[in-house]
Amino acid sequence: MKKRSKMKCFLGNESISYSKLINIVVYYIVMASYLHIHGHAKINPEEKQVPALIVFGDSIVDPGNNNYLATIGKANFLPYGRDFPGGIPTGRYSNGKVPSDFFDLQISDLLTGVSFASGVSGYDPSSAKLENVLSLEDQLKLFKGYINKLETTVGENTTSTIISQSLYLVCTGSNDITNSFFGSPITRLQYDISTYTDLMVNWASSFVQELYALGARRIGVINAPPCGCLPSQRLLHGGLLRACAEEENKASILFNNKLSFQLASLNQKLAKSRIVYLDIYKPFLNLINNPSQSGFEVVDRGCCGTGNIEVSVLCTKLDPGTCQDASKYIFWDSFHPTETTYRLIVHEVLQKSLGDFF
Repeated sequence: MKKRSKMKCFLGNESISYSKLINIVVYYIVMASYLHIHGHAKINPEEKQVPALIVFGDSIVDPGNNNYLATIGKANFLPYGRDFPGGIPTGRYSNGKVPSDFFDLQISDLLTGVSFASGVSGYDPSSAKLENVLSLEDQLKLFKGYINKLETTVGENTTSTIISQSLYLVCTGSNDITNSFFGSPITRLQYDISTYTDLMVNWASSFVQELYALGARRIGVINAPPCGCLPSQRLLHGGLLRACAEEENKASILFNNKLSFQLASLNQKLAKSRIVYLDIYKPFLNLINNPSQSGFEVVDRGCCGTGNIEVSVLCTKLDPGTCQDASKYIFWDSFHPTETTYRLIVHEVLQKSLGDFF
C-alpha cells in the first residue's frame, strides 16, 4: 500500500480566509504534536520522531501554494500531477511527488508537515518579486503567524517545545543562479558570480538565523543542484550539442562550497543548533552521468513536450510530444525532476545526513 503524503500546502483554499486557514493548519500541527509530545516521553533518536516537518523554499518543495497567488508560475493542471495518487494536479512541479513528500524520516505516523514554499522564489528577493510569488521574507511572516496561533491555542511552553523539536527544511537557490543571475544581463553588469554567490550565502545565513531566533533548532539546508544540466539551461547555454552549461555548474559549486562553510560556522555559533548541509549536487550529477544504473534512459530533456523549454504554463496536456513513462526520464519538464528522481535523491540524502539532526 502506498503511504499517503502528509505534506500540506499552507495557503489552502481560495474561499477560506487567512484567519480561518491558519487555524486549520495550526489544528493539524497541534494535534499531531500534542500526541507526539504526550504520547512519547521524549524524542527517540533511533526512531527519529519529530512533531512536524516545516518547509521553506521554491518550486522543488512547493506542494501547491502558488495555486492561490496571482502568478503564471503555477503547476496545478495536467500533465503535472498525472502520476500523483488519484492523478490529481496539486500544484507540485512534477509528474507526482516532490522531495518534501519523501522527507518523512521513516518515523511515526504522527508526523505532520506544512510547506510555506513558493515556486520561482529564491534567496535573492528579486527572484520572487519578478514573478509575484512568496519571497523567503513572506514565507517567514506566515511562519510567525503560525507561531502566534500556536501560542494562542496551546500556550507558550507547548509551542516552544513544538517549534524547537520540529525539523525545518530550506530548499532554494537554483532560480537565483539560472534566472536572477545568468538570465539577467542587468544583474551580471552589477555583479560577477563570486560576488553574487556571496550575496546568496549572506541571504541564506540570515534566513537560517531568523529561523533560529524564532526557536527552530533542527534546520536542514539543501544546496544547489548542477544547474547547468537542467534541460532549459542546456538549450540556452550548452551549445549545439546541448551539453551541461559549465559556467552554471561552476556557479552551483561555488555557492555550495561557501554555503557549507557558512552553515558549519553557524552550527558552532548558535547554541544547541543542528544545522545540516544537505548535498543534492553530487547524487543528482551522478544520476545524470550514470543514468542506466538507476533505470533512466533520457537525461538531457524533460518528459513534457520537447523537454527543452516546457515548464509551468508551457507544459500542457495538449502537447503530443509528452512521454508515456516518466520514470525513464530524469527530468519531468525543462527545469524540474521526475518523482522517481526526487525519490532516489532524497533517499540518498537521508541515508547520509539524517543522523546529523539528532
